[in-house]
Amino acid sequence: MADIEEKRENGTSLMFIGLAVWVAALLVLFFLPSGVKAGREAAFVGIIAALGAAGAVLITSGYVKRAKAGPAE
Repeated sequence: MADIEEKRENGTSLMFIGLAVWVAALLVLFFLPSGVKAGREAAFVGIIAALGAAGAVLITSGYVKRAKAGPAE
C-alpha cells in the first residue's frame, strides 16, 4: 500500500517540477524583448523551447507514473 502511495507522490512531484520549469520559461519570455534589442532573440527562443519541452516531458511522465500507480483510495 505504501508503495502505491509513494509512486503517486513521485508522480505528483514530477508534475509540480514540470510546472515550475514552465514558470521559468515564462520568466525567460518576460526578458525576450531585451534579447530582441540586443540581437539575441534566437538564443532566448531556444531556451524557451527547451524549457517548454522539458516541462512537458516532466508533466507527462508524472501523469503516467500516477496512472500506473492505480486509483486513489
